[in-house]
Amino acid sequence: MAKSAASGALPVEDLPARNTAVGRKAQRPPQPDRRLNILLAAEKLFALHGFHAVSIRQIAAEAGVQLALVGYYYGSKNELYEAIFESWQGSIDQRLASLKTVLTGGGDAIEKIVEAFVGPVLAMHASPQGQYFAVMAARDLAAPAPDADRLERKFFDPMAHAFIDALLAACPGASRGQVAWCYQFAIGAMLHFLLSGERAARLARGEIGVDDPEARTLLLRFIASGFRGALPGKTK
Repeated sequence: MAKSAASGALPVEDLPARNTAVGRKAQRPPQPDRRLNILLAAEKLFALHGFHAVSIRQIAAEAGVQLALVGYYYGSKNELYEAIFESWQGSIDQRLASLKTVLTGGGDAIEKIVEAFVGPVLAMHASPQGQYFAVMAARDLAAPAPDADRLERKFFDPMAHAFIDALLAACPGASRGQVAWCYQFAIGAMLHFLLSGERAARLARGEIGVDDPEARTLLLRFIASGFRGALPGKTK
């Protein structure tokens, strides 16, 4: 799978370790790597094909395990899907920790907030460990899986509220509704970065590659400029 470039992104070793102790049988010692293999196989297939196009049988085949083991460790396909999000909770925690750090420092608040929001996702997408989850989460927003609203509320809404609060503090003339819309627009730009590298390269008629090293900088600048241009009030 081709990856978009993330020049200047967080080093791979700085990515949070994923929690693999998730699923129905998480409390029991697993057979060697079977539970993790199932989780990784599902994550890869959901990223490449979408939730609706992947069967439990395909996941079992990709993981190299018996079909019954998928249900034994994770239950239904929906429960397995949720377990993947649970295993990456550390990434959300990292983004919130980065946000707290930038709020206590000086400099351009908007740029620092955008970096804290986007940077960890781009680092994940550029890493072998996280590239499939980044795309899977992006696909879920574009073509939601069953129960997507509940998962979004559980895993992403608390983080969204924290970033919206930070942007409101940086743009005191803006309303929460205005910032909420701009937050959604920023997510849209990030989704295109994660999913549309091949098209950008095609439209550039060979001037850039899929792994364009300037793309990350352009994305961060685009989002920060969008906040500044759209939100009323002087930014701090």
